[in-house]
Amino acid sequence: MDEVAGAIADPVRREILAMIRERRMSAGQIADRFAISRPAVSRHLRVLRESGLVHDELTGRQRFYRLDPAPLDALARWLTPFLRDDRAAAWEGHFDALETEVYRTRRERRGATATATETTERTRERRGAAAKTAERTEVHHTRRERRGAAAETTERTRERRGAAAAETTAREERSA
Repeated sequence: MDEVAGAIADPVRREILAMIRERRMSAGQIADRFAISRPAVSRHLRVLRESGLVHDELTGRQRFYRLDPAPLDALARWLTPFLRDDRAAAWEGHFDALETEVYRTRRERRGATATATETTERTRERRGAAAKTAERTEVHHTRRERRGAAAETTERTRERRGAAAAETTAREERSA
């Protein structure tokens, strides 16, 4: 496991592993992709080969390299307990930050639109309240007027009845 960890510690070797992950490549093809010398690439390939991460096949004059991911399994199993907790905590923190940002943005948007909307709604409410108050006042006055007119009519009716009753009584007294 230490050899594997040491082998993948170098960025050039990690790049080589990524290149040969999908298909086998010759040493020349690998070396062409780097700005370092061919002997330097050859030394990196030797470290990868000695760690068991890379196997080579000699075909004619060319040596082809292919990835063997099996040695990475032991390292991955050892790293897994550390990664799960850290990843979960990291993702938890990222999600919390995202949630905070979403709420802040919503609040800002609501604030911008709410200011205009609230002003419009308050104006409508005031107009509506004023109209309702005026309507209630008008209805109240109308009712009062009706009550007053009805009371006057009732009073006049009583007066007439009283006058008629008095006349009737006076007639009866005169006739008797």
